[in-house]
Amino acid sequence: MKNNKLRKNMYLALLVSLSLAISILELMIPLPVAIPGAKLGLSNIIILVTIYFYDFKSSITVSILKSILLMLVTGSVTSFFYSLSGAILSTIGMYLSLKFKGEFFSLIGVSEIGSFLHNLGQIMVACFVMNNLKIFYYLPILVIIGIFTGFFVGISSNMLIAHIDKLRMRIK
Repeated sequence: MKNNKLRKNMYLALLVSLSLAISILELMIPLPVAIPGAKLGLSNIIILVTIYFYDFKSSITVSILKSILLMLVTGSVTSFFYSLSGAILSTIGMYLSLKFKGEFFSLIGVSEIGSFLHNLGQIMVACFVMNNLKIFYYLPILVIIGIFTGFFVGISSNMLIAHIDKLRMRIK
């Protein structure tokens, strides 16, 4: 029993480390279009894999720890609130939609839901910070970009999960 808990914590720590490393690398990738708040969301691949293999508590823990550690590494306190709100909202949405995966959603659909909710969380924080509801006019732009990035994250997650299953890795 104790060995299984240690194994799980070890894998979750690795998943946090991977999502943090991917987030840092992603900050170095210039986007072809300068749109504030738009990112590729590559660390969401790791979050989606965590949701697939673990429970809600583990998934939300990895999401929150990634946001906190990213703030500590980059020193960007302002973007922390945007990151955290998007991470929490998207993790909740992806977890709930994955529960209905067999009936309604593929991993790509789950990723698209996560992408939308992440953008919505960021816009809600921006609305609060700027004290202006008109910031919601920016949401469609982020959603359009999120359609493409969510699709890529979903495909990548499918491939990674298939590879883990193929290797028969025991990550639980």
